[in-house]
Amino acid sequence: MTPVKTTKMSNFRWVICALLFLATTVNYMDRQVLSLTWKDFIAPEFHWTDDDYGTITGWFSIFYAVANLFAGKFIDWMGTKKGYLIAIFVWSTGAVLHAGCGWAAMNIEGYDSIEALRMVQAGSDAAVAIATISVYLFLSCRMVLALGEAGNFPAAIKVTAEYFPKKDRAFSTSIFNSGASVGALAAPATIPLLARAWGWEMAFIIIGVLGYVWMGLWLWLYDKPHKSKYVNQAELNYIEQDNDIAEVQNKQEAKEEKTISFWKCFTFKQTWSFIVGKLMTDGVWWFFLFWAPAYFSDQYGYTSDSTMGILLILTLYAIVTVLSIGGGYLPKYFVENRGMNPYLGRMRAMLIFAFFPLLGLFAQPLGAYSAWWPAILIGLLGAGHQAWSANLFSTIGDMFPKSTIGTITGIGSMAGGLGSFAINKGSGKFFTWAAEQGDAFQFMGFEGKPAAYMIVFCICAVAYLIGWCIMKALVPKYKPVIAD
Repeated sequence: MTPVKTTKMSNFRWVICALLFLATTVNYMDRQVLSLTWKDFIAPEFHWTDDDYGTITGWFSIFYAVANLFAGKFIDWMGTKKGYLIAIFVWSTGAVLHAGCGWAAMNIEGYDSIEALRMVQAGSDAAVAIATISVYLFLSCRMVLALGEAGNFPAAIKVTAEYFPKKDRAFSTSIFNSGASVGALAAPATIPLLARAWGWEMAFIIIGVLGYVWMGLWLWLYDKPHKSKYVNQAELNYIEQDNDIAEVQNKQEAKEEKTISFWKCFTFKQTWSFIVGKLMTDGVWWFFLFWAPAYFSDQYGYTSDSTMGILLILTLYAIVTVLSIGGGYLPKYFVENRGMNPYLGRMRAMLIFAFFPLLGLFAQPLGAYSAWWPAILIGLLGAGHQAWSANLFSTIGDMFPKSTIGTITGIGSMAGGLGSFAINKGSGKFFTWAAEQGDAFQFMGFEGKPAAYMIVFCICAVAYLIGWCIMKALVPKYKPVIAD
């Protein structure tokens, strides 16, 4: 009797998952270059104030939020191979273009060198002109960066659906999504050192070029599973194991669910609950993302390229990365062990996570003893935000039909972008004004800019509890939306 030959299954899907992880890591690092270089490297050249930086970060949040509304449809239209290539090409090009802002400002203002820009008297009309034109130049580059970066997650999620059966998608998504955390840790460990060694321009160029390298790998390795020469029949069968079931389910869902129109969504309290949750809290995360390096430089003198400055930021994001993982387990406990429905379990978990940011109230006072206290407490605040955010997104699926989840997500992202714009732009103006006032402006024992930081930290600390209370008032108990 001849033995039956079996073909060992290839595992190329994990190579694709590794590519998604790498793209997400690069995505996050490109976004972080400016926040890690502006205070100590860029601002002295262009005479930026905190208000100028707040303008750039605030409008970037708006650009990114608006781009998110259309990114998913663009990826669906272009397909994953072309769509992902275009997205990463656009954001990598935007990242690299930042390096030319100094040269462009120099020529537009008629100076012979970058050093001549730096030597202009601070506060003079010439310094204001340099700051203004450079802000517009950086804003243009940030717009390009935001436009491309918005395509990363829709493309990655779509590729995951192509290469993994349903039972493996949550795990594969968690792997590529961890690239954001790895990027957050890698950025402060590399970008300030690159800026110190070769100039801030090279930091933008080197990190931006990583995207072009990724494009080469994508062109070489990616194709649809059934077309890929690296996927054998055994792996293809594994990938497509639930296609028939999914097809039946999709047909059934199409019959049972109707699409809710965009404007109709605003008539539901559930929509406004999600809007409030994003509006109140997204800006807190973006504030600390964009301002933490400047805070440690301003308040403690630890520049972003100093050993201490790097260690402080690394510690902050390490805490966020490790502790935020538990965000998905608490609601599961409430549902499985306490018998709550998913929505109520999630809201209970979100209430607990909403108390974490209150630790931010102690960051500035304890910072008088050591800079490590703000790093640790802001890290705990950030971990609370990430856990809150993961559950906030899940409330959409609890309350809305699948046909409307994308629309509600886009609406909420826009609200989050508006909140981020408000806190980043507002903080920039506030910090500049407070620094000018000096000891004439006081709050809770702090003077000048430290007093302004204390006030913003207080706002960030209570935003989650206020947001949760409004959400609970709008939707006091589980009430799913039914399309007419």
